[in-house]
Amino acid sequence: MSAGECRSAHASPPCRLLLPGDWHTPTGGYVYDRRIAAGLRELGWPVQVLALDASFPFPTAEALARAEAAVAALPDGTPVITDGLAFGAMPETAERHARRLRWVALVHHPLHLETGLAQAQRQALFASEARALAAARRVVVTSVATAGHLAALGVPPERIAVVEPGCDPAPLAAGSGEAGLNLLCVATLTPRKGHALLLDALAGLGDRAWTLHCVGSLSRDAATAAQVREAIGTLGLHGRVHLHGELDDAALARRYDEADAFVLASHFEGYGMVFAEALAHGLPVIGTRTGAAAQLVPPGAGVLVPPGDAAALRDALAALMDDPRRRAALAQGARAAREALPSWQAACARFAAVLDAVAAEAVP
Repeated sequence: MSAGECRSAHASPPCRLLLPGDWHTPTGGYVYDRRIAAGLRELGWPVQVLALDASFPFPTAEALARAEAAVAALPDGTPVITDGLAFGAMPETAERHARRLRWVALVHHPLHLETGLAQAQRQALFASEARALAAARRVVVTSVATAGHLAALGVPPERIAVVEPGCDPAPLAAGSGEAGLNLLCVATLTPRKGHALLLDALAGLGDRAWTLHCVGSLSRDAATAAQVREAIGTLGLHGRVHLHGELDDAALARRYDEADAFVLASHFEGYGMVFAEALAHGLPVIGTRTGAAAQLVPPGAGVLVPPGDAAALRDALAALMDDPRRRAALAQGARAAREALPSWQAACARFAAVLDAVAAEAVP
């Protein structure tokens, strides 16, 4: 009998997954939520999704009231996985129901570490998230690096579980077949993803042959998208930088297949799922040393620079453009690294073990 069949035979209790907005949104966090939910169901956990208002992590009063009503209606003893975008912003609800529900907070990255926050916002989010996490039975994070950040929020190490994302196998990229370098960046246009820094780095390489294709939502943060468009014009990068917005799976797969290298200049990542996806396609990676990037991208498969360092990013890109043998060696390293990428099956099994432990605890 498989682990899933064994768990089903023991009738795992219904589990709720609370998250804000549309969980079909094509971002790494939502992809993780969807894949974990699907995997838990296969392992015998009847996960039911409960969508909260999209205004989280800055919820309106109405959004908080609706979230409280939805949580209050849950039966005593229910295991409740709550995405950190919502959980950290509703500490009163988390505290009010901490004794009767089995809270499992899922923190992709701490709210107060988001790029571009005003100091007052940062302090408010820190205090709110610390209160909420104190009410959780377990806190699941997607990387060891994120687990380290939770110490400042007062979460004891024994209540933290690291469940890294999986990665689907993918065909090796064929490449552009062109003389110049075809770069791919996959990230929603928000300040944290560092598009402005990337454009600044590339603007200093105008004498090289390269093209950058950016895939990611242009509407979730319209102000950042407008700033990126303006920077493309100001830096004279029209015709060299292409903003494609969100793409469906087939179109994104074509972008990966035609790419020669992957680049991401994030200021902060909880994990960095797109690094793994790039390696799965055998693409050398130029990125920043944040989240799990140092564990995902071995030195032979890419180059990682300090976050926010445009000069170091420019130097790494220049070396990739100027040295075909180095580029080929990194591509070979990426192909080797793809063999060691984690699986979703293993990730779901680890998450199920967390729920098993929480379900076995007594409810006061």
